[in-house]
Amino acid sequence: MTDELDTSVRELADIPAVEVISRAAVMLMSSAAEKLGLADEDPDASPRRDLDEARRVITALAGLVTASVEYLGPHAGPIREGLQSLQRAFREFSAHPDEPGKGPGEKYTGPVY
Repeated sequence: MTDELDTSVRELADIPAVEVISRAAVMLMSSAAEKLGLADEDPDASPRRDLDEARRVITALAGLVTASVEYLGPHAGPIREGLQSLQRAFREFSAHPDEPGKGPGEKYTGPVY
């Protein structure tokens, strides 16, 4: 068991930080999209939509992106665009949209319109 653990730790240590951060961002984006119902054929009728959960994941994503943007290099632009798309979708799907600057993650990214 110790040999197995040592191998997985070494493998993780060999992965560049930008890749670890990017993978985490993609996982958070995928989770947010699922929780917004965007994976369903008709997002408006999605039984999986959970805006409270989506808010949490989008806010975590915004914090990660904001804190690590200087390390993301060419990956920063697409990840930021994905985050903004999720923030816009959240606002669109909300029955009572947050005012600009108060939506999920906007305390880190600034207002998203």
